[in-house]
Amino acid sequence: MNQSSIYLIIAVVAIIAILLIVLKLIGIVVIKSSEIGIVEKWWSPKGSLNKQIIALNGEAGFQPDVLRAGIHLKTPLMYKIHRAPLITIPQGKIGYVFARDGKALEVSQTLGHVIPEADNFQDVRGFFKGEGQKGPQRAILREGTYAFNLAQFIIITENGVYSLTTTKVENQEVQNMADKIRRIDGFNPVVINGKDDNIGIVTVNDGPALPNEVLIAPIIGDKAGLENYHNNFQDPEKFLKAGGFKGRQMQILADGTYFINRLFATVEYLPKTIINIGEVGVVVSYYGDKGKDVTGDAYKHGELVPEGSKGIWETALAPGKYGFNTYAGKVVKVPTTNVILKWISGQNGNHKLDENLKEISLITKDAFEPSLPLTVVMHIDYKKASRVIQRFGDVKLLIEQSLDPMIAGYFKNIGQTMTLVELIQNRNEIQNKASAEMKDKFEKYDLELEEVLIGTPIASKNDNRIDTILAQLRDRQLAMEQIATFDAEQKAAEKEIELNKAKAASAKQSDLTASAVEIQIKENEGKAQLLVAKQIAEKTKTEAEANLYKQQKDAEAKAYTTKQDAEAKAYAIEKEATANSKQISLLGSAEASKIKSIGEAEADKEAKIGISKAIAAKEQVNAYGGPQYQVIQDVMTKLAEALKESKIDIVPKTYIGGGSDGKMPNALEGILDLLLASMANSDNSERELSPEVEQIKCKIIESLK
Repeated sequence: MNQSSIYLIIAVVAIIAILLIVLKLIGIVVIKSSEIGIVEKWWSPKGSLNKQIIALNGEAGFQPDVLRAGIHLKTPLMYKIHRAPLITIPQGKIGYVFARDGKALEVSQTLGHVIPEADNFQDVRGFFKGEGQKGPQRAILREGTYAFNLAQFIIITENGVYSLTTTKVENQEVQNMADKIRRIDGFNPVVINGKDDNIGIVTVNDGPALPNEVLIAPIIGDKAGLENYHNNFQDPEKFLKAGGFKGRQMQILADGTYFINRLFATVEYLPKTIINIGEVGVVVSYYGDKGKDVTGDAYKHGELVPEGSKGIWETALAPGKYGFNTYAGKVVKVPTTNVILKWISGQNGNHKLDENLKEISLITKDAFEPSLPLTVVMHIDYKKASRVIQRFGDVKLLIEQSLDPMIAGYFKNIGQTMTLVELIQNRNEIQNKASAEMKDKFEKYDLELEEVLIGTPIASKNDNRIDTILAQLRDRQLAMEQIATFDAEQKAAEKEIELNKAKAASAKQSDLTASAVEIQIKENEGKAQLLVAKQIAEKTKTEAEANLYKQQKDAEAKAYTTKQDAEAKAYAIEKEATANSKQISLLGSAEASKIKSIGEAEADKEAKIGISKAIAAKEQVNAYGGPQYQVIQDVMTKLAEALKESKIDIVPKTYIGGGSDGKMPNALEGILDLLLASMANSDNSERELSPEVEQIKCKIIESLK
């Protein structure tokens, strides 16, 4: 290589070096799309800053504007470019901002004002133009990617703290802030889940303090559409403009998701107030204006106030779920179902309000000292629940401090008026009396007594005399039960005798039944035959009477005709005799003829009537089986009528003698037998009656009974 070539190379290198030096002096800066450039000015004709960190007027120091992606000319003789990444807030997360420069916070402030002109802290000039304040800010960062001037703002996220340069004090302050936010889960929004049945209780850390004696901040700016609607504390600036105070808030957070600056307000999760079926909730409110008493002058036990006022609300909460702020008051649950209280050691009722109750110690009239177990069933009217709480503060306190001494005193007084045995034996009467008399006492406490139940008195551990008395009573009762048992056994033996007799009769019942049926059959056959005979006789008698009536009428008609003819002839003869005196003798003859005709007619009439009666009598005789039976029938009929009218006892009260056939005939039967036998069959020396006569005899005797 010759000398000229060496000079050429040196010249080229020098030119390149000069170009590089010129470019360096010019200050070409390339900013990537994922970063920004923070400009720091080394020197300026306008001088340096005093207390400021950001040079708003071109002074030396950190400049308010940042360099975005691209090529920028910034001479290193005047500027230093600090590269910083773009900051991304993940979806569903919250970022916090700490301003290093700005106006100082006021005495009552905790966080800096929200500056809309700052464009979410990306416009430093706008921040200062809006009189932004240094320190932690009220505004938060929602999800997105931001280009922050980290010389002015320190960004705190869940992933870390982003800043350019900080002092040791600043670094410690920011780190403490980050730790606090992390402890209260401030990088996540507030989520009230309905499944957990929780509510959010908000405590605001910024703003003016509450007035004296005010324990909880009132509700303000909660109506959507109003100018200062803060949307459930998510807009701190509007909350404070609406007149909000720092401290615990009356307004709660219901189900939902809320992006709240946890440096501005913390949220505490509390369960909802649940009033179950069978109870009501009496509200004791610490919040609100002093309400007007609604109980009236007659009620001397305290005051009840309307809903929303400070005090005990007149109307209790019905069963359901309530977002009740328990820092603003408390809800006392009062059972409205029957409450069972047991004065029995180791036993509790359904509401566990009698855990401290035990048996009542008594002293009886005969100086025994038993313990009386007791059960009381009571009820609290839901409309009077607030009165009960106003007077006693709590149902359990009511039971232990009021009902227990009242009931114990009542039964101690009863115990002193009775012996131990009377106390045991009269338990039912004591129960009924106690239930009736104690109702009025319970009503004075706004309670309703349902029932009082008394158990068996219990002896103390060192006293067995009560057990002795009870043993004697049991022995006495056992003896009485044995007497009753013996009586029952005696009656059972008597019934067994009757049963055996009945069984013996039942064994012969078939024979008795057969003989009775046979007798009944014979009796029915005789009655049937007698009825047939009666019907035949009645028929014959009716026919004979009809023939007799016909013959009588025929005789009367013939006699009348004969009489009319005779009278006609006599009249004619009389006329002729009157006309002719010579025929006087004929008149006498005519009169004689008339008399004769009349006589013949009457005779003929009587003859025919007699013949008819004879025929009828013959038919009746034939109907009775012969002339002797007809005579017997007539005689017996007359005899029966005479005996009925005389009212003489036919059957004597004392029987003498007896027949050979084992029967016991009476005098009437004997007379009838003799009479009927003699009349029916005079030739029969043994005087036996025919079946027909026997039937007539039975009929006569039956008619006399």
